[in-house]
Amino acid sequence: MCCMDILSTSSQAGGDAYLFGWDETPGIVSVWANREGKAVVWQRTPGGVVASSIRFRPWLFATKLDDLAKVGIALTAVSSNDAKEAFAGITYQEFDGVAGTYRYLLSAPDGRALEREIVRGASRRLDREIRSIRELEDDYYQVGPVEQYLMQSGRVYFRGLAYDDVHRLQFDLETTALDPRRGRIFMVAIRDNQGLSMTLDARQPQDEARLIRELCALVLERDPDILENHNLFGFDLPFLEQRAAAHRIPLRLGRAGAPPLLERREETFAIGPEARKRTRYSLAGRELVDTLDAVRRHDFVVRDMPSYSLKDAARYFGIASLQRVYIEGAQIFETYRRDPERVRQYALDDVAEVDGLSRRLLGAPFSLASMAPRRYERLVSAGPAMGILEPILVRAYLRSGVALPGQSKAQSGEFGLHEGGAVHLFAEGVAEHVVKADVASLYPSLMRTFGIGPASDRLGVLLSILGQLTDLRLMHKAAAKLAPPGSVEANHHEATQAAMKILVNSAYGYMGAGSMALFADSRAAGEVTRRGREILDRVLDSLRRRGMTLIEADTDGVYFAVPREWSEEQERELVEQVGAELPQGIRLEYEGRYRAMFSHEVKNYALLTYGGQLIVRGVALRSSRAEPFGERFLRQALLCLLTNDIPGLRRAFIGAVQAIRNGALPASDMASRVRLSKSSETYLATRSSHSEAQYEALLAAGRTRWYPGERVRFYRARNKSYVWLPDESEETSLHRNREQDADHPTPTSTAQRMSEADRHDYDVDHYLNALVTSYAGRLKKGLSPQGFEQLFRLDYQEGLFDLPIEEIEPRWVAREG
Repeated sequence: MCCMDILSTSSQAGGDAYLFGWDETPGIVSVWANREGKAVVWQRTPGGVVASSIRFRPWLFATKLDDLAKVGIALTAVSSNDAKEAFAGITYQEFDGVAGTYRYLLSAPDGRALEREIVRGASRRLDREIRSIRELEDDYYQVGPVEQYLMQSGRVYFRGLAYDDVHRLQFDLETTALDPRRGRIFMVAIRDNQGLSMTLDARQPQDEARLIRELCALVLERDPDILENHNLFGFDLPFLEQRAAAHRIPLRLGRAGAPPLLERREETFAIGPEARKRTRYSLAGRELVDTLDAVRRHDFVVRDMPSYSLKDAARYFGIASLQRVYIEGAQIFETYRRDPERVRQYALDDVAEVDGLSRRLLGAPFSLASMAPRRYERLVSAGPAMGILEPILVRAYLRSGVALPGQSKAQSGEFGLHEGGAVHLFAEGVAEHVVKADVASLYPSLMRTFGIGPASDRLGVLLSILGQLTDLRLMHKAAAKLAPPGSVEANHHEATQAAMKILVNSAYGYMGAGSMALFADSRAAGEVTRRGREILDRVLDSLRRRGMTLIEADTDGVYFAVPREWSEEQERELVEQVGAELPQGIRLEYEGRYRAMFSHEVKNYALLTYGGQLIVRGVALRSSRAEPFGERFLRQALLCLLTNDIPGLRRAFIGAVQAIRNGALPASDMASRVRLSKSSETYLATRSSHSEAQYEALLAAGRTRWYPGERVRFYRARNKSYVWLPDESEETSLHRNREQDADHPTPTSTAQRMSEADRHDYDVDHYLNALVTSYAGRLKKGLSPQGFEQLFRLDYQEGLFDLPIEEIEPRWVAREG
């Protein structure tokens, strides 16, 4: 059964409109709408892409009608199927709800006019100036015009389409500098999934305008549904926009029937641990997709990517070709002058890797677009709870004529934060023959098994779609296993089950999101975690009764050691026995077995598989800002510790010490890489009272302007100063710039910058101390105090009470024999 067969079968079930919408229009590849009530829908058909222009009535929810009454608006009450509404001015429907809920659906032919009247009335009611309806969020609930149209119509993207059915085009700029005020575009690489692969060149500065026009013409000619690139919003589109403006060239890239030019707005981008501002671009008729967003989302879950740069991501996912051309960023334009064909191949390799990342990471957002009433491009970076689940819930309430809840803020304040999941550390040190078991999708399973949903969800939509998603996901997983590996069908099923997993696992988080979520319920969320702690306690008690050695447990999973003579079959049988004691609907799964585990602290550990692979988890054992020399030593040391090779551990340490003392390592090996959190203005204002190494390195290099979010490398030099090491292969940003135009390079730009990575003028004592305290120090819990002191002594002197190295052992966790 193919992916669409499963969806078609499921669409016959009651309540399926909650999850997939109800309008069966196939092949929608883009939707544009405005606040004046005009929408354009583009459909991919066997004969090509067809555009339909549609009028719709913009709408919003209100808790009361007072503001419109204040300005004497004559409201017309209508029913949900009232034909006269299409010709009416401002109308309202009263939904089933009580005071304080969003029970009035207001609509009008022109959404801007509706908002103006509400703002005018609110200003009178509150006796103060109200500038925007956003200031009235307690009284009104509103979504964007595209979401309004999709929710109102029941339509979704991509019905009946596979991933390769949509036309995707990747493009990538090569520029002479990273600041469009100082540099220009000299090449654009372009490819698509219909066989195109080419470059456009601007060898001389006067050729740039021609290149930009040719790029626009090519996009219009190829007419893709989706434009993709890596760091599209952070670099390529801002650069292209500013260079086009410099030449007074309109960027006409959109499809006919709607505004052809780029639209832009500022947004808060919150994938990952820190939220930051950025410019969001949009095009009518084409979805703009930044694969950097998808990479960030992936790493937010796995937290083991070396960086987010295109090259590193391509290597990480195994999609980089063995013949891939690499050129350092600072050398690209000079290489182009000498060997343009090499740079053309380099640029084409870039867009090929963007396509590879798209295929690897964007199948789940593609499938989500067939469920959630949002533009596909927004689902690539949307949070699964607020950005996907909530629109699905709101669509269901709009369809059913039931008021949206208006009490999330009140109930969040009344009940406060709920207690979270259980976390236990039972042992520190090195354990052998380790098994991990966890409860599959614990929180959503508890919600479904015990019927725990938000009290404000009167229709039970969340639990309904949670059940559907869980069942459908299992069907897609089974279908993926039956399909030929790597086939289109297998990829469909795998992407769809991954999308459904995202939604399933976000249900609890959404319920516990407090005032941010419309249907939040901290009491219900607390009940889920309470039952989760009970389940985990039952698993732990069962393992104890069977004599297993517990190491760590966290929310829904547990690591434990088994007898050394046990086979994998015996381990699986044990997990099955323990799982049989749990309530029906709660599944304990055998997740893996490991030769050894170094337990450092909760959520911070190292695992060694029976195949010899080292897996490191947690910021205490790995950090994105770690110096390469230290990270390399720590991995060697962990392998030695987990295999009880203490002499090898000592040799690794002595080798690292000698390499540092002898200056055998380049400065780049000693450099930390950090993401800046302060602007240049903020740092300079507080520099006198609190200096920070990364900013001092930039200032010492003559950089006087930088921005939050920029990634920089730096090291400490022999004279105690800090030195910046530019690395142009990292994720670029519009705000990272060189201080010259590479069309007319100065002697300070290329040769000097390239030599910096090979310098050896680092502070030896500083890095020796870092080796012991920052890297070897992370092994303290795996050794006895005496063993640790003896192994990591910098002076090599033997102590009176030293043991022979061969007699030092790890700090074992209940080791037999």
